[in-house]
This record gives sequence, structure tokens and C-alpha cells, in this order.
Amino acid sequence: MHDRTDDQPPLDRTDVALRYLCAVVPMLFYGVVLVWLVLREPDRLLPAAIDVAMGVLGLVLMRWRRHRPLPVALATALLTVFSTTATGPAQVAYVSLCTHRRPRQIVLAAAVSWLCLAGHAVWHGIGQAAVVSVATGTALLGGLTIFGLYLRGRRDLAASQRAAALAAEREQLHRIEQARLAERAKIAQEMHDVLAHRVSLLSMLAGGLAYRTDLGPEETRKIALAIQENAHQSLNELRSVLGALRRDSAVEAPQPTLARVGDLFDEVRAAGQHVEVDDGIRDADLLPGPTTRHAYRIVQEALTNARKHAPGSPVTARLHGRPGRGLHIRVSNPVPPGTSAGPGSRLGLVGLAERARMAGGTISHAVRDGRFVLDVRLPWEV
Repeated sequence: MHDRTDDQPPLDRTDVALRYLCAVVPMLFYGVVLVWLVLREPDRLLPAAIDVAMGVLGLVLMRWRRHRPLPVALATALLTVFSTTATGPAQVAYVSLCTHRRPRQIVLAAAVSWLCLAGHAVWHGIGQAAVVSVATGTALLGGLTIFGLYLRGRRDLAASQRAAALAAEREQLHRIEQARLAERAKIAQEMHDVLAHRVSLLSMLAGGLAYRTDLGPEETRKIALAIQENAHQSLNELRSVLGALRRDSAVEAPQPTLARVGDLFDEVRAAGQHVEVDDGIRDADLLPGPTTRHAYRIVQEALTNARKHAPGSPVTARLHGRPGRGLHIRVSNPVPPGTSAGPGSRLGLVGLAERARMAGGTISHAVRDGRFVLDVRLPWEV
């Protein structure tokens, strides 16, 4: 059985049984008294039977106390004028009404209950016992009112705690989702950096095979092997990034550092890109892990942009820095006349700006004296 109203929480079977038990216990007490009276005075059997019947009726009316709290409270209170066993159901119905916390209904039900209490006392004759009964009943009525309001306060507190717990859970899920999206954005950036570099190298090597007619068999073989090697590395790096995406975890590989930037320069030179390097970094091994990884990717993406937008042009890369003074990366290349924005134009610069921001640095780029100059400054704390 699950009783429920719009402003009351649902009750399980244990809660329902407990409320009926609270109503039955007084009924049993008064029932025992009635049996004792009938045994002493047999002519009281009919009034006692009527008393018990009204008590059972009040117990039946309790079923609707949560859906119709005021009518049930008033009906069970009226039964107490003629029935002592109806006292238990009337008290439970009154407490249930109080838990709805509707002041006008509580005052009305309390007044009717007190009048019924007084009427019952008068019905059995005015005397000292009647005065004691009315006084005791009045105190009990006040206690039941306080108890009903207390129950409602407890329910409200429990409801607010549940709402706070649900809100905290939703917030936690939101933070987890945001963290997952941020991690996937990092993986997407990593994928862009890796594939853009490899694909641009493949494009350069393939272009050499397509347009150069002076290549001998051995040179053609070397370029074909370089294409094969770069394609193989592209697949391996793509598998690593996609594997991290499937695991919803951080990118584990590839994670090159600035210590490997020399290999990067050798790789692009082998593919045919002309690069002049001025490496003046001191104590590169002291660079923080995130900074050195971002620096490597910035150099890689800058070389990729130069191949895309100024193919065949020589590139100058200057790397300077030391602890406490910061890291300065400058990559420049001539701007070919009549160059138009190709596919993915400016997306590389957006990625570079994001890299610099994540490392806590700044980036600037401009065309100066016919050269595109990219400047990146990253912090290098002592």
C-alpha cells in the first residue's frame, strides 16, 4: 500500500503499518475497558458494540486521511462523541492533518476535536472525572498539534536534504561531463597537431614525385620510402590518440618534448623543407613537463603552417630561453606573392593560440618586410 498526496511524501508498507498501529493501540485499551464493563454490567453490551463499531469505522476512514485530511479529521473527531475506541483513529487523522501545515484547517479541526471531547464528557455526566478528562484531552490535543508540525518539519528537512543531494549529484555529473569534453577537446587538438604535420609532409613528398622529372631511381626510391615511413607513423600516432579517446582518459602517447625538437627538424629536412635553426635554450631539461610538450607542438604546428601556406620557402626557427626569463619561440618564412588562403586557413593559428594559452603564454603573428613572423612566449618559472 502506498498512500500519497501532492504535498506529502509517499509511505511504504512499514510507515502505513506504524500509523495503523498507533490507532489500534488506544482502541485495544478502550476495548479492554469496555469488555470489563460488559462483564460487570451485561446490559452495556449494545452500547459497547456500537462504540467498537464506530471505532472500526474510524479505522476505515483513516485510509483517506492523506487525500482528504480535513473531512477525515472532522469525521473521526465527531465519532469520539459517542465512541471511546474511535479516539485512536481520530488522533492519527488529526496528526496527519497537522503535517499538511494548513493553519485554518488545523484550527478548525482542533476546535471541533475539543468540542467533541467536551461533548463526550458532558454525555457521561458533569463531574470531577469529566473535568480531568477535558483537561487531559486538551493537553493531549496540544501535544498532538506540536507533534504533527514537528513531523512536517522533519519531512521538509529530509526533502531539502534529498534535493541538495540530487543537486550535488547533478553538479558532479556536470563537472564530469565538462571534464570529459575538455579532455576530448585536448585529444582533438593533439590529433590535429599530429595529423596536420604528417599529412603536410606526405603532401610535400608526393609533390616532389609528381612534379620533379630529374629524379633518378635511387632518389625516387628514397622519397617513396619516406612517404611509406610517414604514413606508417601517421597511423601509429592516430591509433594512440583514438585509443585515448576510447578510454576516456588522458592522452598517453604521443607526448614528445622539446628535447626531441632536433629530431623534428631532421624529419622535415629529410622531407625537403628548408629549415634554419637557432637554438639558444639553456637548461632545456629544467622546463616543466606541460610547457616542454606545448613548446614542441607549437614548433611542429608552425613548421606545418609554413609548408601549407609557403611551400618550398625556407623557414627560420629561433628558440631562446632560460629559467626565470621565459621561453621565446620565433618561426618565420617568406610570404610568396599572390598567396591565397588554402584549406584550413587560420585554423592552425587558432590551435597555436590555444596551445600558448594552455601553457600560460602569449602569441603574436604578423607580416613584416615580406615575411610571416610568429612569436610565442611561454613562462619558465625558476
